[in-house]
Amino acid sequence: MTAPVTLPLWLFLLILAFAGVTFASHFLFPSVRWFFRRRLERAVARLNERLERPIRPFKLAERHDTIQRLIYDPEVSRAIVATAEAEGVPENVAFERARRYAREIVPAFSASLYFGLAIRLARWLSGRLYAVRLEQAEVVARIDRDATVVFVMNHRSNMDYVLLTHLVAETSPLAYAVGEWARVWPVSRLIRALGGYFIRRREGNMLYRRVLARYVQLATEGGVTQALYPEGGLSLTGGLGPPKLGLLKYIAEAETAGRDVIFVPVGLNYDRVLEDRLLTSAGQAGTRRFRARPLAIARFVFGQLWFKITGRHRRFGQAAVRFGRPLSLADFRGAHDADPRALAEALMRRIGAAVPVVPVPVVAHLLRSDGAMPRAALHRRAAALTEGLGVPALTPAALDQAVGQLAARKIVVEQGDTLAPAEDETVLLDFYARSIAHLLPPDAAAAE
Repeated sequence: MTAPVTLPLWLFLLILAFAGVTFASHFLFPSVRWFFRRRLERAVARLNERLERPIRPFKLAERHDTIQRLIYDPEVSRAIVATAEAEGVPENVAFERARRYAREIVPAFSASLYFGLAIRLARWLSGRLYAVRLEQAEVVARIDRDATVVFVMNHRSNMDYVLLTHLVAETSPLAYAVGEWARVWPVSRLIRALGGYFIRRREGNMLYRRVLARYVQLATEGGVTQALYPEGGLSLTGGLGPPKLGLLKYIAEAETAGRDVIFVPVGLNYDRVLEDRLLTSAGQAGTRRFRARPLAIARFVFGQLWFKITGRHRRFGQAAVRFGRPLSLADFRGAHDADPRALAEALMRRIGAAVPVVPVPVVAHLLRSDGAMPRAALHRRAAALTEGLGVPALTPAALDQAVGQLAARKIVVEQGDTLAPAEDETVLLDFYARSIAHLLPPDAAAAE
């Protein structure tokens, strides 16, 4: 038993390596994870003291634990059995497919990354690009602290989430759905860390839909604050689109055990949508395939940096966000039996009513409906329009800034003191005018 054993050096080093890995995985790593977990829990406790709505335990759960909870959910288990029978495959094959779907969907939220980086970046980017205007912020503060809050908003730009993340930073971190475009490393890792979950918008597979539905319902039942677009995607016309039922239906079917779900309508509008030409081109082509050229994007980014360096940087006008009248799911169920279609339509009406009026859409509407006019006439008609809509009047300076922005992009032509729409840019004028068309009287809206 005490006789020496001779080993080659490479084998001895290999044994030491295995012993080191075993020690680390069984003793060192658990201790380190426990140490950092305790620090994280104390940091989250301090953070919850200043947030209007605390971060829920479901959002802080380990990603592995949430995946396990999801794939062993009774409804998912029934869907696995049904899929195996329908496709004639073993249940373990269907189970592994469900596990793959769950790993694809479930985020890996990092409170330190969200509050340490994402909110600062959102605040900086919003302020650099726009003069941000927030209306009726007190709506959120009045909501029951124990309710599950779901922000539902119109989808004008990829800046929408950046703006909302910045403006509700003191409320709660958001969970949001992201399409297939972002499932690219390292973007996917960042989005998961910020609480985003990935969805396949056109996936008709029953098992996938059941896994997605149960994740959304578990998050809703866990009180996680969410944000979603009922329209399902970016507006190609500039106006509001018809609602999609998918995620709304899943939320409406969640068993919240006495916790109410409060939908908060959010209306967004911009003087400049960064992707406007990309969206209108897709709309004219009749497709949702956005052909964004990396060279054009890089040219835009470096151009803005150059303007900043040379002191010529100008913000793209206003970006306005307005919170609308909240809708209680419990009250709605009592009146409409939680019909998903009726719920979606009611929310779209409230989102439409909350859309803010900003200068560029007003200028675009007046020039498209009334044609060329002197600058003074534009000021008078804009004042009459905003008065008729019951919204704060736009100052002549704000209107002139909007005209200058459109003229710089050659969308509006200045002929002395007369303003006229450029003949080859009517599509873009229509895009901006339609953002407020639903707020206008029927005869004026019909002209859009």
